[in-house]
Amino acid sequence: MPSKFRGWEDSGLPPDSPGTVCTVGTFDGVHRGHQSVLARIAQRAEASRLHSVLVTFDPHPLEVVRPEHAPPLLTIGSEKLEIVAQSGINYMAIVPFTEALRRFSAAQFVDEVLLRRFHVRELVIGYDHHFGRGREGSAEVMRELGERRGFRVEVVGPVTADTDAPVSSSRIRRAIAAGALDEAGGMLGRPYSVSGTVRQGDRRGRLLGFPTVNLGTPPDRKLLPPTGVYAVRVQSSAGTFGGMMNLGGRPTFGDPQVSLEVHLFDADVDLYDRYVTVEFVRFLRDTRRFDGPEALLAQLTRDAEAARAALTPHDEISNLQVSP
Repeated sequence: MPSKFRGWEDSGLPPDSPGTVCTVGTFDGVHRGHQSVLARIAQRAEASRLHSVLVTFDPHPLEVVRPEHAPPLLTIGSEKLEIVAQSGINYMAIVPFTEALRRFSAAQFVDEVLLRRFHVRELVIGYDHHFGRGREGSAEVMRELGERRGFRVEVVGPVTADTDAPVSSSRIRRAIAAGALDEAGGMLGRPYSVSGTVRQGDRRGRLLGFPTVNLGTPPDRKLLPPTGVYAVRVQSSAGTFGGMMNLGGRPTFGDPQVSLEVHLFDADVDLYDRYVTVEFVRFLRDTRRFDGPEALLAQLTRDAEAARAALTPHDEISNLQVSP
């Protein structure tokens, strides 16, 4: 399980660490391209008997460099850590992205962070990787720094989707914003999801015979697909459940506040105060106002039938290829 970086003078590595195989980047979404890099550093670390480390940042660098262009995020809070934990690497180091770090040249970042804190022996980066002041730390620059500083640099090629275009976080964001969940899932290698802690609701769903798990208002920085009703899967400490979720307001009751409410199928569990992950499976319909509770109940019954049908085994996400 990856552990977090605890400060500039403490890398979180064991004091007798023989060195590391590192990669660096925001890794928002931890998509198929990111996964190919993580798999490679885990492989190289095992072969070299070193520790594998992902050095990433919080907040997203654009929130400091160009806040007006900072994108909504695919993974927030512990979501990235949970996905990275499945990659087989040893550590995820979350480095605070500050104004001071923004001014680091690529060479300074290598010297102060990768060498001094993480004792890098090998660096694995994506083909389009850039970091350091003015994004000067390209793959070619890192190769030159590696030769001068005595560490090996390996560049991993792009992962391509059905269109032969490289998978990227920005492409996934566009797909999710457009509601193209299958396209986004193909690039992520898993269904898109949102996580949170279950909270008390107003129990309107229970009165209608459709009790809900309530995650409340989505975090501001989290990218969500268009509002509407979705077939979903819910991962929790009590198990995995199918269900349907309303993402949006509740116009029938005059409530415009966007929230996440999930009705679980065939589940009698208490999830209050538990952390859950909701996977988007299929869009069912737009959120809309009904004439009253009876009309809403009739529609919820139809929604449940459609969601159950969508949750039956469906086509697997197609494999993507790593370019040489």
